[in-house]
Amino acid sequence: MSWVLCVTRHSAGAFGFWLLMGIVGAIATVLGFAQARIEANAQPEMLLDLPVRRPPPEPPQEHPPQP
Repeated sequence: MSWVLCVTRHSAGAFGFWLLMGIVGAIATVLGFAQARIEANAQPEMLLDLPVRRPPPEPPQEHPPQP
């Protein structure tokens, strides 16, 4: 669409703006397709089986002597 707007504009500023938008859009499209292809072929990340961290045991509580 930006290429059509680029050609149909009469001022140099509008021509340059839409030309720039067309180039940026084309680059974004290529990078988007490249990213999709890389993600499709990528292997999933391995999750490490780390041990569950538990709090340290509490020390035994001392009971007062029974009378």
